[in-house]
Amino acid sequence: MSFYESAVPAYLQMLGSLSHLLDKAEAHAAARKIEPAVLLGTRLFPDMLPLSKQIQIACDHAVRGAARLSGSEVPSFPDTETTIAELKQRLAKTGEFVKSVNQSLFDGAEGRDITFPIGGGKTMTLNGQQYLTSFSLPNFYFHATTAHAILRMCGVEIGKRDFLGAN
Repeated sequence: MSFYESAVPAYLQMLGSLSHLLDKAEAHAAARKIEPAVLLGTRLFPDMLPLSKQIQIACDHAVRGAARLSGSEVPSFPDTETTIAELKQRLAKTGEFVKSVNQSLFDGAEGRDITFPIGGGKTMTLNGQQYLTSFSLPNFYFHATTAHAILRMCGVEIGKRDFLGAN
């Protein structure tokens, strides 16, 4: 299995699932006369990030993962989304970028050193194999799962099939 096949379909599946979850969240809010901004600002715990930020960060991990593994420039998508519609646009834009990366650019990614910022002015270097399996995909799934958990906690009728994109 190539690195492209290991990364891109996984990113695209979850980006589509998150968009579907937002559709369900929007319908839930309308049916119960809840302001959608309430859902977007909900956190699992006070020291955790809200739903909107979970989705933005999941998008960031998909974009950065595809770019870094392919040796492409990492685009910047500012975190300006404040509505469900804007977050759905962010998910779509992220998916478009991930799809646009040429599959052949992933060739040899497993051995390529990838240096990336980790905050506080520091960087980390991992080879492509480590980056994909120990950093990019785990972080991507963490934020996607947290977004799902927040919506479920808010009473949105979603389950594992929704998370997997099977509904």
